[in-house]
Amino acid sequence: MAVLSWSVSALTLALSLCLPQTASARTVTYDFNISWVLANPDGFGRPTIGVNGQWPPPTIAADLGDTVVVNVVNSLGNQSTALHFHGLFMNGTTELDGPAQVNQCPIAPGSSFVYQFKASQPGLYWYHSHVQGQYPDGLRAPLLIRDPNHPYRGQYDDEVLLSVSDWYHDQMAHLVPHYLHGGSMMSQEPVPDANLLNDTQDMRIPVVPDRTYLVRLVNMAAFAGQYFWVEDHSIRIVEVDGVYTKPAETDMIFLSSGQRCSFLVTTQSGRDRNYPLVASMNPSLSKIRNSASQNVTGWLVYAPDQPLPQPQVLDNFDPLDDTTLEPYDEMPLLPPPGQSIVLSLGMSHAGGIKWFFNTTRYSAPEIPSLYTALSSGPNATNHSIYGVSTNPFVLQHNAVVEIIVYNHHMVRHPFHLHGHNFQAVYRSPKKAGSFFDSGLVEADFPRMPMRRDTLLLENGGFMVLRFRADNPGVWLFHCHMEWHVETGLVATLIEAPLELQQLHKDRPLPQGLCGSPDSQQPEQDAAVLEEEHKPASESQESKNASRSSMISTAVLLMVVFIVAMAGLALAVQLRIRKTHRGSIQQRSAALDADFQIEQQHLLESSTSCESMEVLQEGSPNRPAKPPLDLEDIDCGRRGR
Repeated sequence: MAVLSWSVSALTLALSLCLPQTASARTVTYDFNISWVLANPDGFGRPTIGVNGQWPPPTIAADLGDTVVVNVVNSLGNQSTALHFHGLFMNGTTELDGPAQVNQCPIAPGSSFVYQFKASQPGLYWYHSHVQGQYPDGLRAPLLIRDPNHPYRGQYDDEVLLSVSDWYHDQMAHLVPHYLHGGSMMSQEPVPDANLLNDTQDMRIPVVPDRTYLVRLVNMAAFAGQYFWVEDHSIRIVEVDGVYTKPAETDMIFLSSGQRCSFLVTTQSGRDRNYPLVASMNPSLSKIRNSASQNVTGWLVYAPDQPLPQPQVLDNFDPLDDTTLEPYDEMPLLPPPGQSIVLSLGMSHAGGIKWFFNTTRYSAPEIPSLYTALSSGPNATNHSIYGVSTNPFVLQHNAVVEIIVYNHHMVRHPFHLHGHNFQAVYRSPKKAGSFFDSGLVEADFPRMPMRRDTLLLENGGFMVLRFRADNPGVWLFHCHMEWHVETGLVATLIEAPLELQQLHKDRPLPQGLCGSPDSQQPEQDAAVLEEEHKPASESQESKNASRSSMISTAVLLMVVFIVAMAGLALAVQLRIRKTHRGSIQQRSAALDADFQIEQQHLLESSTSCESMEVLQEGSPNRPAKPPLDLEDIDCGRRGR
């Protein structure tokens, strides 16, 4: 049984609210030794990336105004790493934003790095690796900055912190190459094997009747969006992505990868039963792999001696539209933009899976883009020096920037902006076509748009985002599905590079090439970890199997040698006995004819699209095969 471990008692909460606003800020220090550890959050053991020998990694928590120090030591063996603090602006310290080859060189194996920043943004965030495939392997956890002046502080009695995440049984070192080279069904992203609540599948939250809880929820998924609801309890949203909102009541919320939401839940009056709370991955994933565990259920436990009921089956999902939320501070719509960026996303299967903006697939530069910006003098405003493959856009200082994103694909994408949050000015419905053909004008936009740092873009639609370029630095804008980051759906924003140089003139950063690329074989250390934990009998069986394999190989080589020698002898004999050549040629011609007949039989018996439909339905003599979406199969391209 897993009982929620992070909770603030009403007494502690009351005492914290009595602290004076001028209380001196602290320095909160975390020492992270990052290495491979074994974990089994859903009962399936696998190597994961942990911190200080444990998994899951610890939650980082601080109070508003504190200084946070994270001392990182990389003990992964043959993988570099780096940490991104998702949602934090890193004002004035763009070098600490985390993406490798963008803001810093990755932390090499055996090396260390210090992240130090001010906790200046209250709310719920999270941290994760920004190096290929590491956060789906486990290197991610919540980050909370508590606010002594929370605008809803008098309206709740207690707090609860929740995380939801998809989970894979295979390591990314195996899954990423398979996906990159089109090895998955219909080029589909690998589907998660499980869904987790607080990194378990048996989460129970003890609650007290007639109390109100502030629940903070973060989706740390690598791929799946999540629907979330609490049976027979309503939800009042009060914060998204670190921005306080005016209260909005709903029965269900949807969080894409990277998004956060805080809401108030008031418990029932009775103690006679317990209630499920449910996180459900996007239902379309279940059509791809029926074995995937789509839902994960936790419980609000009113009565420990009562059963834990299974959730009711829902006919449809109807979450609140987050673009209808209003910011608590009533910040108005920014004026028309001084600079516009239009990004059209697409994908290609040529030579493996590729995702791209405006036909350009992102590729990380050898020299981090930040180093280029700091070392190029006046030429730093020339976007071409950053390399076309980084999808660079140079932003003018304090300009209102508008990003228009088109989705020409059949799936939704969550987009995340580093260094800022943005106003969600407009998000079209599905298959809406072009923004420039929509006829939309300023008067059609909300007077106080909601602000987020991550927003979901509908399939076949577009969205309009605005922010002010008031944070000089180098920031990424990218899809937050890990598979799409790995395949290039990333752009680089070089914001106010000349002002950035002035900010850093007294604290120069390292410049030039980073160290040699990683071996990209993280499975080696993980494999050693698995071997060390195998039972002795299994290890002996492995050795016996290896010995048998060596003997079989030797026998096979001997057979090949004998056959080769026999073939050589036959060739010499045929050359000597020229009188038999005619009969040999006749025999060869007969063999060719037999081969042609066999090929024709194979072609005639091959499965066509029509026969696939027959097999799909089944017949009296043949059982039906598992469901297959025939619309996703192009026989014209694949041949029959």
